[in-house]
Amino acid sequence: MSDSDKPAIDAMTFEQAMGELESIVRGLESGDIALEESIAAYERGVALKKHCEDKLAGARARIDKITVGQDGSISAEPTQID
Repeated sequence: MSDSDKPAIDAMTFEQAMGELESIVRGLESGDIALEESIAAYERGVALKKHCEDKLAGARARIDKITVGQDGSISAEPTQID
């Protein structure tokens, strides 16, 4: 698949990006890829990794902490995840 045939990383879901990243890693580990193709695959892999990290950070920011008050009331508050 040429670079122009590959989907834009920004448009990928987390699962799509992770799947392609796993495929790239398997290809690089196999050693069956030419040097120039390996370099291009590595660079795309770096971009896919960053995209996955950004998607995870976004998901973490949306997670709410559910708390139960002393009176039994339930509420949700944003969670601070570092």
